[in-house]
Amino acid sequence: MPENTTVARYFTSYSGAKLPLKLVGELAAGDMRNRNTYFRGNFDAAGQMLSCEKIVYGEAEFRHDYRYHPDGRLARAVIDDGSDEPAVIDYPA
Repeated sequence: MPENTTVARYFTSYSGAKLPLKLVGELAAGDMRNRNTYFRGNFDAAGQMLSCEKIVYGEAEFRHDYRYHPDGRLARAVIDDGSDEPAVIDYPA
């Protein structure tokens, strides 16, 4: 897979409260037909989650976008819960 390509994967839920969210219960593409609620994670070629969304009846209920330090630790999380201003959390190097 080319370095700048992302892959969408689908999940039933997430666990824990730490960021980035840990998506669990991966769904196969065929399982998506009858789902009203699910989480979509977009992953880079290295397997790091770049963003995740909770999808409810086809609409994003919330979205997290992640950036990482070169060593793989989380550098920034932008959390958009649909309110006026997304929350930005920066993690020092």
